[in-house]
Amino acid sequence: MERSIVTLPIRRSLPAVILVALSTGASAQALRTGEQVYKETCFACHTTGIEKAPRFGDRKAWAPLIKEGQHVLTADAWLGVRAMPPKGGKPDLSLEEFARAVAYMARSSGGKWQDPDSAMMGRIRVEESKQLARRKAKP
Repeated sequence: MERSIVTLPIRRSLPAVILVALSTGASAQALRTGEQVYKETCFACHTTGIEKAPRFGDRKAWAPLIKEGQHVLTADAWLGVRAMPPKGGKPDLSLEEFARAVAYMARSSGGKWQDPDSAMMGRIRVEESKQLARRKAKP
């Protein structure tokens, strides 16, 4: 499908966001909630505890993970840890949606984590880079 640029007279009453959307054909796709991602991706392992996955709501199993910190645990899980595959086994999952699911599971187990804001997403990305470097350095 070929797009054409729409030329409109600029009016002060027309918000810039609408102009950008019209000129680029952009549409914002809403991110899934942590609960939605959990139900679609994480549910199978974290409900059954398969391969020692910490069960949803199990405060004892999640306590040491929560202590690691939101940015550390999220980056570690995102890259794959123990029997858990990278991105929870869902390659098209975004890091932010994944982080929301981790926060959702931590909250269900006593953590005070919030859905990640831009600052937390920055910390997660920095931690991801550090962990990737450490993993590459290991023989």
